Amino acid sequence: MPAEKGQQLRVGFVLLESFTLNAFSGFIEAMRLSADKGGRSRQIACGWEIMGGKDVTASCGLKITPTSELADPGLFDYIAVCGGNGYLERQQPRWLDDYLHRAAAAGTPLIGLCTGTFNIARAGLMEGYVACVHWNVFEAFKEQFPHIRAVPDRIFVHAGDRISCAGSAGACDLALHLITQHCGHEKAQQSIRHMMLQGVRPSTHPQAHFYGEMQNVRDSAVRRVVHLMEQSLNEPPQVPELARQAGISPRQLDRRFIAELNQTPSRYFRDMRLRYGAWLLTHTTDKIAQIAVDTGFADAAHFSRAFRALYSTTPQGYRTAMQPETRDHAEPTAEIPTVARAL
Repeated sequence: MPAEKGQQLRVGFVLLESFTLNAFSGFIEAMRLSADKGGRSRQIACGWEIMGGKDVTASCGLKITPTSELADPGLFDYIAVCGGNGYLERQQPRWLDDYLHRAAAAGTPLIGLCTGTFNIARAGLMEGYVACVHWNVFEAFKEQFPHIRAVPDRIFVHAGDRISCAGSAGACDLALHLITQHCGHEKAQQSIRHMMLQGVRPSTHPQAHFYGEMQNVRDSAVRRVVHLMEQSLNEPPQVPELARQAGISPRQLDRRFIAELNQTPSRYFRDMRLRYGAWLLTHTTDKIAQIAVDTGFADAAHFSRAFRALYSTTPQGYRTAMQPETRDHAEPTAEIPTVARAL
């Protein structure tokens, strides 16, 4: 399957069981809409193959039929591994390791889409590279690959022969980044127009910042509860419910949180929600009343009181101070409110 004449970007996709559909579809749709005029889907400027020997099921249950067997990695500009819910498994098929090593030996850069970066790391091919991972799997990645530097504060990292993407909508931004590099700005803009996007977010665009650094926390119950908190920012469960899901009593949970984090669960959860609120104030134009709802506060007044107690400024004051033009023209002695760290 040699590249068609005129193709400037060619990607081979390896889909793994329970792969994340959003990351895969966002990436390949950006390519498809850049490849041809009028959304006609011909592989003219870009080309792709979905490789594998049998149907693969996404985490949502949708089945995908590959378009070819595993092909010579040298036929592609990139090999993209699309991972998903299997990232906790410590072993992977031998054929996947062999194919990724073939690609690396051929000099074909590897892309980890969503948790596909776990698979590249598991094959021993991420050593010396920075890995971009979604905040939701950051702790799992650090636990499995402690010697690989991982970052949960960017949407993708293009580190030469290894490219990693946090997944979700960030996969579309990564694809547009590569389309711009290989096919030019206009081809990327063609896809942007079709997808009704406002533009391409750079690799440095931050993931929503509210997670807690758990690297030094050994208590499994505390780690589990923090993970549950991360999933429930807009509808905060009560501490008794969190304790029940962790299999301990509320009093035990309090003691263990104070021992590990020097905070009660309630205080830690409130600060986590406020960190998310600070991120929304900086990176969105949402009204403060809406941000209050999205972070689980009763109303804007309740959110504002709690925000001021943590950041020593109002939500509007924080938003104004964090605007780029404000930072660029601030007096040298001006202090910009910073995100308080819980640890």
